[in-house]
Amino acid sequence: MPPKSDIYQVDAFIDPDRPFSGNPAGVCLLKRFPADDWMQSMAAEMNLSETAFVCPGEPHFQLRWFTPTTEVDLCGHATLAAAHALWAAGQLGDDQPILFQTLSGELRAQQQDGLIELDFPAEPTAVIEPPDELLAALSLPPLTVAQNRMDYLVELADEEQVSQVQIDLEQLGQLPVRGLIVTAQTARAGIDFVSRFFAPAVGVDEDPVTGSAHCGLAPYWGDKLNRQTMNAYQVSPRGGQLTLRREGQRVFLRGAARTVFRGALEIVPAG
Repeated sequence: MPPKSDIYQVDAFIDPDRPFSGNPAGVCLLKRFPADDWMQSMAAEMNLSETAFVCPGEPHFQLRWFTPTTEVDLCGHATLAAAHALWAAGQLGDDQPILFQTLSGELRAQQQDGLIELDFPAEPTAVIEPPDELLAALSLPPLTVAQNRMDYLVELADEEQVSQVQIDLEQLGQLPVRGLIVTAQTARAGIDFVSRFFAPAVGVDEDPVTGSAHCGLAPYWGDKLNRQTMNAYQVSPRGGQLTLRREGQRVFLRGAARTVFRGALEIVPAG
């Protein structure tokens, strides 16, 4: 039998003032990638919005992400969780940045002022005429509808509407996108905008905190507010906080993470 592998559950992009906030992610630290169907089954077993699988490389770590039903090509919170787990496991020093090779290219993580900062590609949106099928999935009328290569983005009037909007998940899941970002400017002190994220097409009805969605939110709100740096809060039931910085075609996502538990995989891939 191959050696047992470490597995973590990490809350990423937490609200520092609330326990059990942020977005839980599984992180499997492996020697090499097993078969895809093993990783998919493991992600279904974890039953979290994403499970990250990390293998050593030179100079990069190799990183892949799976929801309970499918592999995805970009995930912010599971990347932050993977970086946190690697530092927690002592595989790198706290002052060493981490380079990940992924389906979205090279991603970088480093520790800054007690937080983890991720260097991600920007995913700018373009305003569109909303399709009738999307409007039918919303319980409230949007101010603006935009779209990038992954998601629809819907701006509502205020934070209350974002919190109260109801989504027809069956209808949304039939649309040709990964998911739906719902967002609004907020009057919260120290926060620029709020959001929620729904992705039934990839097995995630509502995601607690979504790093990759903020790769679209940062350009959208940065242009509207004429800001390069913004503070964001995802108003899911768990809640989570991010700081965003735009630089050209990159978005820097900064947040905190907390280990919930660490264990050893008893069922490990052969090889």
